[in-house]
Amino acid sequence: MIEVRQLTKRYRATRAVDGLSFEVKPGYVAGFLGPNGAGKSTTMRAILGLDRPTSGEALVDGRRYAGMRRPMHHVGALLDAGAVHGGRSAYDHLRVLARSNGIKDSRVVATLEQVGLAGAAKRRVGSLSLGMKQRLGVAAALLGDPGVLLFDEPVNGLDPEGIRWIRHLMRDLAREGRTVLVSSHLMSEMALTADRVIVIGRGRLILEASMQDLQEQFKRDVLVRTPAPDALVTALAAAGARTASEAGALLVQGLEAPAIADLAARNGIPIHELTPRSASLEDAYLELTEDSVEYRTKETAR
Repeated sequence: MIEVRQLTKRYRATRAVDGLSFEVKPGYVAGFLGPNGAGKSTTMRAILGLDRPTSGEALVDGRRYAGMRRPMHHVGALLDAGAVHGGRSAYDHLRVLARSNGIKDSRVVATLEQVGLAGAAKRRVGSLSLGMKQRLGVAAALLGDPGVLLFDEPVNGLDPEGIRWIRHLMRDLAREGRTVLVSSHLMSEMALTADRVIVIGRGRLILEASMQDLQEQFKRDVLVRTPAPDALVTALAAAGARTASEAGALLVQGLEAPAIADLAARNGIPIHELTPRSASLEDAYLELTEDSVEYRTKETAR
């Protein structure tokens, strides 16, 4: 598992990370969310020993990354797909990494096949597209068959097929019992991929919750369709609920879906649809981080 405990990282007068604590347990994909400059990349670098914390600690399976022998067997990471020697072939890039951690060349071949780059194994990295470099970065993260994986914006440059592939890959890794921490600004993808979310702003924790708990926290209303809307509105008002109309349906606040169903049954009112609705992950994220955005653009008049 990943444990971040009171992590603080200062760069002169700037606190990139400020007393941050969270955990990511095996078997989950955790979405690591926050505005630009929130401290996500700095936190990941601290977990990987690339940045030394000013105070606090970041541990993987109870140990610091720098103290691990052959760390690729324990932790795999994709932070910057472009940080590769452009003159090497994709195969040679992975082979150098493999040799440094006692990994067989056969694993290099298998990993290239796993990420869909077997046909490009001999091509120089500098000639690869951004999406292919992303796949190569994922291959490097998977090379040691680690139990913990960190991905920073892994869908950058991927086409729709590639985005679907990386989504299924991360979920499959979690189902195998691995720990997956992924940073992304694509809320629609995180809604489909993550089991949990960790939201930070200005280096501090804003929210750590399961997707289910997040939906409960940001419940919006219940959409109801009935051929007798007037009768239902009257019954709901008597029960203290608030209603509004939208596209031939009623939007109900103040009562949960089971209570609405029971109320309708008692009054002999037929119900054709009863759908609890929560704010989207994007809406919840924007509300949570409203006071933490450092680089804000002005709304354009329409």
